[in-house]
Amino acid sequence: MCVRGTKLEIDKTKSIIEAILFSAGRAVEAKELMAILELSNEDLDSIMQNMKIEFEEQNRGIEIIKVDDGYQLCSKKEYYDYIYPIFDNRAKPTLSTAALETLSIIAYNPKITRAEIEQIRGVSSDGTIYKLLEYNLIEEVGRLEAPGRPTLYSTTKEFLKMFGISSLDELPELPRYKIDENEQIVIDEIIEENDDEQN
Repeated sequence: MCVRGTKLEIDKTKSIIEAILFSAGRAVEAKELMAILELSNEDLDSIMQNMKIEFEEQNRGIEIIKVDDGYQLCSKKEYYDYIYPIFDNRAKPTLSTAALETLSIIAYNPKITRAEIEQIRGVSSDGTIYKLLEYNLIEEVGRLEAPGRPTLYSTTKEFLKMFGISSLDELPELPRYKIDENEQIVIDEIIEENDDEQN
């Protein structure tokens, strides 16, 4: 099946993709769709981009998002407050400052151990890590080849969906920093501004 076929063929391809994504209820990898529909990666990407635009123009309540190397059909974030009560009457899950801090550390340092997280934060993170695992925002991805073989943690596709990004490459760049003589973090930009003022 080729994206350069007739409009009828392309529309049918779009309908098949929508049916697959709806039925899967998860992110479907691009290679799965390519195999089923006999499409090249370029053709699939072109069709997906076209579908995303059509959904937006039609003001649909659902949207197609890219998650790593796959695509998922989901409801728009702005309708969350209307949808959530239908599925669960519990209080809306919220992330504490400690959870967000731990999640950020893991996102910027994939395959990190609990001890390394605690070294950065300066406090125990057992409870926070357990809560993030429960929310499926992080997952165990192996063990470090070191004494005790500590568990390694990384973020999940659920994390990408929650924060509306396709991959960790889209995370904002962290500011550069230095450690001063008092072992305090000093942002490079501040250092450069002070140097300019002195000159």
